[in-house]
Amino acid sequence: MSKLPDPWEAGLASGWRVLGHDPQTAVPTSLDCDVLVIGTGAGGGISAELLARAGLKVLMLEDGPLKTSRDFRQLESEAYPTLYQESAARKTADKAINILQGRCVGGSTTVNWTSSFRTPSDTLAFWRERYGLTELTDDALSPYFQQAERRLHVSTWVTLPNENNELLRKGAQKLGIAAAAILRNVQGCWNLGSCGLGCPTNAKQSQLLTGVPTALAHGATLLVNTRAERLVLREGKIESIMAISHVNQAQKAITIKASHVVLCAGAINSPALLLRSGAPDPHGVLGRRTFLHPVVMSAADMPQRVEGWAGAPQTIYTDHFLGVDPIDGPLGYKLEAPPIHPVIFASSIPGFGQAQAAMLGRFAHQHILLALIRDGFAPQSQGGRVRLRDDGSPLLDYPLNEAVMDAARRALLTMAELQFAAGASHVLPVHEQAQAATSWREAKAMIEALPMVALQTRVVSAHVMGGCGMAANASQGVTRPDGVHWHIDNLSIHDGSLFPTSIGANPQLSIYGLVNRLTQHLIQRLGRVPHALA
Repeated sequence: MSKLPDPWEAGLASGWRVLGHDPQTAVPTSLDCDVLVIGTGAGGGISAELLARAGLKVLMLEDGPLKTSRDFRQLESEAYPTLYQESAARKTADKAINILQGRCVGGSTTVNWTSSFRTPSDTLAFWRERYGLTELTDDALSPYFQQAERRLHVSTWVTLPNENNELLRKGAQKLGIAAAAILRNVQGCWNLGSCGLGCPTNAKQSQLLTGVPTALAHGATLLVNTRAERLVLREGKIESIMAISHVNQAQKAITIKASHVVLCAGAINSPALLLRSGAPDPHGVLGRRTFLHPVVMSAADMPQRVEGWAGAPQTIYTDHFLGVDPIDGPLGYKLEAPPIHPVIFASSIPGFGQAQAAMLGRFAHQHILLALIRDGFAPQSQGGRVRLRDDGSPLLDYPLNEAVMDAARRALLTMAELQFAAGASHVLPVHEQAQAATSWREAKAMIEALPMVALQTRVVSAHVMGGCGMAANASQGVTRPDGVHWHIDNLSIHDGSLFPTSIGANPQLSIYGLVNRLTQHLIQRLGRVPHALA
């Protein structure tokens, strides 16, 4: 099987306008455009492609670097410092949750695990009922999802699951729990398993390979290694944008003039930019209700080799425990099997010294399950709040309250039972005070006695949503149902920060579908004819 062509090789050679990538090429101190798109992830890539194809002069701004398949060598030591926010070590204010987010051209779509779910129907129903988003129905969004799915080759993974995922299916079957296949956005996939380190074969249909190159081919400009520092506001509009280029450790101030700004910096950086800019927030909603799908994990030692680093990273899931009462019942959770790589494994599991060395000695036999806790639906699940450090960088406060920790305990119990049903010899809940159990009965007693508190219970997340939520009423949200800021006429927000709650599923396809719809409507508002995503 041959590697798919890299559009960047021919594109850059043909004269694509990319600034800040080559240190020998000067970055201008001022730029102008019709539309500035801040961020090149799921929201930014789709927005830029559609806007450029409509004939608008588009400038894309990306804080991270441009890295392509020639740079992706399946090495954690290279991928985390260059492709992730804060070298894959971004944490909440109390250090209790580690957050994985992309920081490169393509954003998190460049480093995610390709899992693709449409927004669940019950999530949309909740948004309609609680936030007045009456147009967000399954039928209304379906054409936009279909366009995105065709464009990004979202389809069923026909290859057999790797052992890591097969054990989830096997354990669920033994317990009488339904498990299903995950759709993936890949084309010609080599089944390498290194999706989180950047796809070296150009199989993953990320925005690095799709939206951003298409926008450039239609005349857009890309400015990389450049952070949007502040929006200069005057009389309810953005007058200019102040950015900082940081090429080769040298900084340069850049002023950008744009008729319209589309903010797609992600559900921590988007609220942070608005906070740095002193954006109007009369109802105190900016940066609040930021959600993570808090994730807890369970490690198991299997008699056979699992080799969780090999093969498509996520292909099986179960929502059996997700469908709880979102109003006054306990929080639900989704079960998936993540890929297992040495650095992320060693930095996530509890223990040190000889105990950890023993686990690493059995690395090929380790099986990991994770539970995505659905936050944002129940009154006791208000998520977190983005605020600023003294230097203006973002920080997320996310309290691990009783409701979240109750779900975490139930999830650890579920995962341990499932792993023993799948044949585990030992199960270790990822908790600082846990010990490896040799039976479901022993694990159950131990997990029920664990103190479920921050920093003792290991919690991670790769999904950040909310903070600039949509609502039909300005008192409930930062943005209108059309994605335009309630108090800034020439600002749209097109990323996961729009979501009023978490999704209850991996969010990339939800962003693609919603942003596809919002951008086509924005193009009409800007006086141009939109093209369907295809």
